Amino acid sequence: QEEDDSCSDYGSRDKPGTALGRTVPDGNVLFPDIFHTDNLLFYERFQAYQDYILADCKASEVKEFTAEYLEKVLEPCGWQAVWRTNVFEVLVEVVDVEYSALKAVVQLGGLFLCESRVSTFNLECIQELLELKEYQIPLQELWVVYDESGEFDQTALAVEHVRFFYKHIWRTWDEEEEDDFDYFVRCVEPRLRLHYDILEHRVPSGIVADYQNLLSQCEELYRKFLNVRNSISSSDSDSEVENVSMVEGLKLYEEIEHLKQKLKLIENPLLRYVFGYQKYSGLQAKGPRPMGTKITHVVSSTMMSSLLQSLMRDKLCPESCGEELEIQFHNDPLAAVNACYEGDTVIICPGHYVVDGVLCIADSVELEGYGLPDDIVIEKQGKGDNFVECTGANIRISNLKLVQHDAVEGILNVHHGKTTLENCVLQCETTGITIRTSAELLMKNSDLYGATGAGVEIYPGSTCSLLDNGIHHCKEGILIKNFLDEHYDIPKITMVNNMIHNNEGYGVVLVRPAMSSDVKDASEVRTKGIFSLPRRNSLKSKSTISRLLDCIIHDQGIYPKRKTEPPQAGDGTACLEGFRKEELPACGTDELELDEPAEVSEQTEGNYEIANELGATSVKKRQMHKKRLSELGITEADDNLMSQEMFVSIVGNQFKWNGKGSFGTFVF
Repeated sequence: QEEDDSCSDYGSRDKPGTALGRTVPDGNVLFPDIFHTDNLLFYERFQAYQDYILADCKASEVKEFTAEYLEKVLEPCGWQAVWRTNVFEVLVEVVDVEYSALKAVVQLGGLFLCESRVSTFNLECIQELLELKEYQIPLQELWVVYDESGEFDQTALAVEHVRFFYKHIWRTWDEEEEDDFDYFVRCVEPRLRLHYDILEHRVPSGIVADYQNLLSQCEELYRKFLNVRNSISSSDSDSEVENVSMVEGLKLYEEIEHLKQKLKLIENPLLRYVFGYQKYSGLQAKGPRPMGTKITHVVSSTMMSSLLQSLMRDKLCPESCGEELEIQFHNDPLAAVNACYEGDTVIICPGHYVVDGVLCIADSVELEGYGLPDDIVIEKQGKGDNFVECTGANIRISNLKLVQHDAVEGILNVHHGKTTLENCVLQCETTGITIRTSAELLMKNSDLYGATGAGVEIYPGSTCSLLDNGIHHCKEGILIKNFLDEHYDIPKITMVNNMIHNNEGYGVVLVRPAMSSDVKDASEVRTKGIFSLPRRNSLKSKSTISRLLDCIIHDQGIYPKRKTEPPQAGDGTACLEGFRKEELPACGTDELELDEPAEVSEQTEGNYEIANELGATSVKKRQMHKKRLSELGITEADDNLMSQEMFVSIVGNQFKWNGKGSFGTFVF
């Protein structure tokens, strides 16, 4: 490590003046301005904890590593800070730092500035409190007073890192965890990512509430557990009371472990949506009405006589329906959907409907717009997580325009059963349509645009048929999730005559793990840092897979370069390949039968590329399955097990003006 790498680049004393902002404290007392450090970016905190503070330390070593970091960057004296508690704020001067205890030795300044929520709290009370604390204050309770010279930038940042860590990252039970694994990878990174995902509204509010509740429950149970454990350890007798306490302690321990597993599930970006998705996948269908009747629900903000006559002629006339109809009228699509039972139909008349809630469709019902999609608009109002959730066995949605705002999740999620979407327009904001495992989507003659993620996300084991659609102006057109894992089934995909254009990335993206032919050395690529402090020598290249997959899930826009370009710092460590016709993997005729056309236009060559790559990946999965069976001593597998094949029908699709090409593969 070079000698000039002894301090951070931003906030460095080599630069004239401070690089940090300032904040005017709230309240009636005229405190001096403080450094504004609570707005650091994710990667600023990430690199600070990974490279300069924690590195690969164990949970039991966190305090020691933090103290070493503070000794390098924290000014030992000569700076002022505002000491904040839940009761008061007071201006103090730092005269020394107890690094091992993560505390500062303070004294009151010449000018006593104090603001308290208790009117009787005065100078004498502060002095008594300081004496009780031996004038040592935890660093996380101090906010460094602003200094424009830049001399205390490092100090302000260091205090911020300590404060943030113990407020948002550290858990009281972390030290009790096994130290076999790197604490940063195991705990810090996932919790840090979750914190920023919540700040940026990428996590559904229901999951956020669940996480906070679980955290509170776990902290309360852990306090009880410590009390029980301490009472047992302080007792010398083998009494019945102690035996009862041991049983209680074991019960608390099991409850804590159960809650901790749930917390880890939400902290994992790959698994947290499974946690949230279970809520909607568990929606109970109402089934048929007791009398077996089916109702037609008519939705209209105002019902004019001419509209009613048209409806009677086209939709509600007994002659056209073949039977007498029972009709209910609503002025809100959400109310109509909530009133549905198995077999009901909802007819939505022209108008602009604003809904504040989730359209949860758990029965086989039909939602039909009466007119053209642009004339029948359903717009999601307010910040929400979901828009349309489908779990019914056979749902049909047609002739509607869905408009999404302030969303966290996609515009339409198919969790179970089959959903048919025909002649619809979907104006998205996050992900477009998601087809979960074991679910089926048939989408035809529809237009989808505006997704900041993928327009369509296809999960393993799902069935997706896309016919004559437009998918455009999204981050990626279609994203096919990794299905190579032994627990996943191969998705069944049909794409015919779709126009996939003007997407920022690829038209179609396949996510799969690296195979032996394309594994690359990830350790050579590192993200450029903003610090120049000496790095921990023991720092490992780690957690890059989770970072890439997190990018795929949340669509943060961090995409590696094409295969034809050299990897650059900051691109991550995954390989993203843009396949061309001459680079396609070779497949035996028994594995994938597909004749390459003699001449392939630039607009349609993606059909050949996609079919070949999906077929090759399907074959790879079959080979992996055979190998596993062979290792188990099974030489002849059940035909049902071995016949699992991806049904690929990719014909007539056009790919135009996609930023990175028609097809790419995320290799992780």
